[in-house]
Amino acid sequence: MTSPVGLLAIIGLGYVGLPLAVEFGKHRPVIGFDIKPDRIAELRAGRDHTREVPPEELAEARLLSLTSNPADLTAATIFIVTVPTPIDAHKRPDLTPLIKASETVGRALKKGDIVIYESTVYPGATEEDCVPVLERVSGLTYNVDFFCGYSPERINPGDKAHRLTTIRKVTSGSTPEIADKVDALYASIVTAGTYKAESIRVAEAAKVIENTQRDLNIALVNELAIIFNRMGIDTEAVLKAAGTKWNFLPFRPGLVGGHCIGVDPYYLTHKAEALGYHPQVILAGRRINDGMGAYVAGQMVKAMLKRRIQVDGARVLVLGLTFKENCPDLRNTRVVDVVEELRDYGVQVDVHDPWADPVEALHEYGLDLIGTPESSTYDGIVLAVAHDAFQAAGSEALRRYGRDGGVFCDLKSVFARDDSDLRL
Repeated sequence: MTSPVGLLAIIGLGYVGLPLAVEFGKHRPVIGFDIKPDRIAELRAGRDHTREVPPEELAEARLLSLTSNPADLTAATIFIVTVPTPIDAHKRPDLTPLIKASETVGRALKKGDIVIYESTVYPGATEEDCVPVLERVSGLTYNVDFFCGYSPERINPGDKAHRLTTIRKVTSGSTPEIADKVDALYASIVTAGTYKAESIRVAEAAKVIENTQRDLNIALVNELAIIFNRMGIDTEAVLKAAGTKWNFLPFRPGLVGGHCIGVDPYYLTHKAEALGYHPQVILAGRRINDGMGAYVAGQMVKAMLKRRIQVDGARVLVLGLTFKENCPDLRNTRVVDVVEELRDYGVQVDVHDPWADPVEALHEYGLDLIGTPESSTYDGIVLAVAHDAFQAAGSEALRRYGRDGGVFCDLKSVFARDDSDLRL
């Protein structure tokens, strides 16, 4: 089956939307829309600050036009919405970006158009929350005048091996015919193939449990790390030994942040609670993972006290702020939990990250990143993110930032056990 004809518009040009717009833009006319004029100007100049799409690949998308003017969307007949779906301070889903994007699309919607959502949501959100907005703004009727689809994003920021075209794509549509059209659309660019789910709700549910499953597995090893620490057993050594069995899953302890794993479970639990069911296992895993920053800071303080370091007024260097290695993405990074907890103890904390944008770090978290740290300055060092640059420098070089007798915490177990004083 050939892909459906018509002008395609991508709404939101972030970590998910830009790779999609660029890939489609290599093969067919595409409108790339973002509400931030600065983002459009940056992309027109051939730069992508997320580093997901290199300049040469941007240049290959010759059929991609970029705009921040909603009026330009009226020419499109297929809309793909790829805006963020965060949580608020109370861990509740924040659908504001999704609703606003739906309003924007609604104003451009015409009879026969298709609206596809990729943003991670709870099952039912597309048809229960977004479709009513589309109907209200456009004055059209769902599955009579316009149609919808859902195809969950599977972008892994910073991953150069698993890209949009090489990850199998789940698709769905609001009618069997539309499901076929949505599937054909994605099949035209995804070489790994597609999987057509039986309904939009099934596709939504499949996405939200992918990251919930990972979250729970990481929560398990985080809890094991806490237990083994009390036993005086090295967690990494235990995991390596257990990993010799063919079906042992290779998860590692750590801080769980980012736009997906630390957020998506709350979308599922929110919907479950709205239906009268209080999830137990999922929320237990979330509590463990959300508490790891405070746990790490507490272990760091204990290690400093054992070395008779005065904690109040001590200086600690945190290496890395992004939510994962070799990626500039600061969304929902839980390194900030370590920083804030240490500061609650009276510790002066400096943060250095060669990947993070200092302007974004200041805006999002109120953190002034420092440049290259000075040697022999800190009472403690926390290697929080395993950037290649830190690994290449080596543990001895990183230790030199600290004073004699200081504590070096290798949170990610990057180096050998004897090269650090503390790790999960």
